[in-house]
Amino acid sequence: MPIKLGPAGVPLSCKGRTIVEGMDDIISLGLETMEVQTVRMVAPQHFEQYWQAGVLANKTEFEMNIHGPYYSELLGNRVERGRSMTKIETTLQAARTINARHITLHAGHYGGMSPGSAANEQVANVFAGIVDRVHEIWHDDEDEFPVFPWIKDGTPSKIGVETSGRQELWGSLEEVLEVVNHVEGTIPVLNIAHIHARGHGKMRTSEDYGELFDEVRETIGTKEFYCHFSGVEHRSGNAMHYTQIKKSDLNFEPLAEFIVEDGGWLDITLISDSPLLEHDAMYMLQSIEKSRHRQLERKAREDRRRALAAQTGTTPAALAAREEESAKLAEEENEDAEQQPVEEEKPVEAEVPAKKAPAKKGAAKKAAKKEDDNVFDLDTDDDDDLF
Repeated sequence: MPIKLGPAGVPLSCKGRTIVEGMDDIISLGLETMEVQTVRMVAPQHFEQYWQAGVLANKTEFEMNIHGPYYSELLGNRVERGRSMTKIETTLQAARTINARHITLHAGHYGGMSPGSAANEQVANVFAGIVDRVHEIWHDDEDEFPVFPWIKDGTPSKIGVETSGRQELWGSLEEVLEVVNHVEGTIPVLNIAHIHARGHGKMRTSEDYGELFDEVRETIGTKEFYCHFSGVEHRSGNAMHYTQIKKSDLNFEPLAEFIVEDGGWLDITLISDSPLLEHDAMYMLQSIEKSRHRQLERKAREDRRRALAAQTGTTPAALAAREEESAKLAEEENEDAEQQPVEEEKPVEAEVPAKKAPAKKGAAKKAAKKEDDNVFDLDTDDDDDLF
């Protein structure tokens, strides 16, 4: 069950802002991957740090990934498609330089087309051309192998088709799976926040994640998954914007539970799209570890129960039922104890001092003065309590 987690971009806590410095910080946090963001433009001056990142990734076996431009128009007219392909070309070049395992791309708006087979066919044709192009780039300029040693024995980046989070954008789960199923060299990028928003908040339980991963596996026959996760604010089946995980109705715990309990067959990379980036990536890692601990504790209880059942001549199921009944009775007793009224304590009556012999006149005056002082002090204490 290989699981790799990392942020979408250079960590917020990174003092330097280069990719290599970001990789160092990510590794020090115990994370194993990152997704380089080229969502708007890849400037030529960036390629020096991209190459340095590729060398470091190759030496440390750190998984690099890259995200292409957000504003693609693959369903637009010829001019719009050409403009989008120019942006994607620079992403493909950068992916080769950093030794990226996955390249995430969007299709964009439906344009003048409607959802259906015609739109899916055009998207499939465009992505087939992108796959051919990434293979050409990867196997070009053989004399550069000393500079890019990972190219000689490596494989070209996989082209990821990401699910979208809005109804007017191409990229429902069904559309993505249909295209990936027909274009070799592509993979689905499951953006859980987008799937949740587009499904009106559908990702609630570990069973929901089981159905999602089973659907993908049955459709395209894969065990490798590339996923994005973040909190999300959504309305009417549309994602509005990403949020931190703890401020969203999309909880990570059910996914962690599925990964630990039923995801032994998964090879999964999880990228944090959260505004908190590496902080929420660490939160996801901790959630998975907690699920593992709960699983180990449950297995230990089951082992003890089986051993005790063998000693007492009963069954583990009977012991489990008895433990459950005892726990229920204890809980009821605690509830009854909490509901019982608390008896008020009776005030302790002040002792009446024994009569003493009459004191002298001077002593009586002193005693009276002392009593006045005591009364004054008592009133002062009451005043302090009131304020």
